[in-house]
Amino acid sequence: MTTVTRPFVTRAEPRARFRHLVAAEWIKLWSLRSTYWVLAAGALLVIGINANSARVNLDWLTHQERVGAGEGPGAGGGPVYDAMSSAFVDPAWQLLMVVAGSVGALAVFGEYTSGLIRTTFTAVPDRGAVMAAKAAVVSAVMLVLGAVVSAASFGVTQAILREHGGLSIGDPGALRAVAASALLLPLSALVGMAVGALVRHATGSIVTTLVTLVLAPAFLQGDTYRWVKELGNTMPVTAWNTLIENPAMDFAPVKYASTVTEAWIVFAVWPLVAVAVLVAAVRRRDL
Repeated sequence: MTTVTRPFVTRAEPRARFRHLVAAEWIKLWSLRSTYWVLAAGALLVIGINANSARVNLDWLTHQERVGAGEGPGAGGGPVYDAMSSAFVDPAWQLLMVVAGSVGALAVFGEYTSGLIRTTFTAVPDRGAVMAAKAAVVSAVMLVLGAVVSAASFGVTQAILREHGGLSIGDPGALRAVAASALLLPLSALVGMAVGALVRHATGSIVTTLVTLVLAPAFLQGDTYRWVKELGNTMPVTAWNTLIENPAMDFAPVKYASTVTEAWIVFAVWPLVAVAVLVAAVRRRDL
């Protein structure tokens, strides 16, 4: 009797599809409780600061009307106030930019510091696909958060100021300001992810993100030299300030100011560059 030996055949594991990578990155992002608390605290703080700004300005406007014998904000010599500015207080939104950028950086450097990135790339050798899925998840979460905070800030502040020039979403520049503020968070998060891939260190990544998003633009606001101002116009926070301006207000002209179109271009270029840097840094550098 002869025995036939059949070769042992191993069944190849099915290749992970992009939706599987997205699901895995979603679980990773929300596996840390700090993600919930940081994003929730940042959102509530920004809305609270904006609402407080509207309340303070309401008190000032009311006082000015009393001094002016009941004249309205736009009548006679009464006070004129830009209600849009209360919904988008600069320091508050810069703080939220740093929060979003830090969460984005954490999503990348956290895996490197814990060593989980080795397991991830062993299971899925396509590093670019992994980073693309991570960027998609973080961007989607930040876009939703940005839309909620932006809409809530605008709605609350304009409701407070409804009798003193409060705006509706249909007023000139209002929808643009809300949309730009919503997009500011995923933009900041992607920048943080690129920084996290380059630095791969907790403190270094967060500090570099802070410098890139907030501190560097502050040093590029002077109009003494045109090249300094033009360079400052390429920064996300400067473009955001252009997009949230109220076109109905007659502000003094700013030297070398960027246009709305240029600001939108900045909003489009930064995420693309950030994703390209993220993918390139992960593919070319060793673990």
